Amino acid sequence: MTLGAERRQAIAQFIRAHRRATVEELSAQFGVSEATIRRDLERLDGAGAIQRAHGGAVAIERASPEPPVLRRAAEHADEKRRIGLAAAALIGDGETVFIGSGTTTAEVARHLAGKRDLKVITNALNVAVQLADRPDIAVIITGGLLRASEQSMIGYLTEQALRGLHADKVIIGIRAVSAAQGLTSDYGVETMVDRAIIGCAPQVVLVADHSKIGKVATVMLAPAAAVHTLVTTAEAPAEALAALRDLGVAVVLA
Repeated sequence: MTLGAERRQAIAQFIRAHRRATVEELSAQFGVSEATIRRDLERLDGAGAIQRAHGGAVAIERASPEPPVLRRAAEHADEKRRIGLAAAALIGDGETVFIGSGTTTAEVARHLAGKRDLKVITNALNVAVQLADRPDIAVIITGGLLRASEQSMIGYLTEQALRGLHADKVIIGIRAVSAAQGLTSDYGVETMVDRAIIGCAPQVVLVADHSKIGKVATVMLAPAAAVHTLVTTAEAPAEALAALRDLGVAVVLA
């Protein structure tokens, strides 16, 4: 390992330990110029080891393991309600919308009351149940293998069904999202379905409470720039939101 590589490794460890660091303090800590530190940070950011921020860098937080969907419903419940209401307001009468699986997406479905002549496509049983008694909403459920913990349909049959479907908007949730690492998840099979879902519509709306923002999970789903609109809350980290806005993502705070 070269001296530069060793230094970058030490810089990444320092940032993880302190959660954030400025170029100035890293320069003093490691005895190199600020220009060298900036180059090191750019390389570390490109490798996904840290995230560049104004004047320095911050640690990338790993998303914690996610419990099953029924257990998650009570987590950040007020945030999810507000996000669901704000995201539902982005959906117009007469549109065809794909709503993916998750607890926040189910809140979007719950707040579609009053919308007229909607078509909702979903691979999520909890979303379909929310809409079952809405006479002005036609519900299309994809087939596939039931992932019981998420109440969602996944696998080859789901992917095949999605290739023949088109919507005006896609509403999805995600395990983690950051400007540097994009949309990431923990479950590879479901990620394949989510990629197909994103391809169903020209507009992708991501709904995520503050605990998902600026985090990273194991499996890459898509770059952050694939998202057109992020609906979250003011509790989300401001720097992470600013980095997403820099990529062209419209951020709606519920």
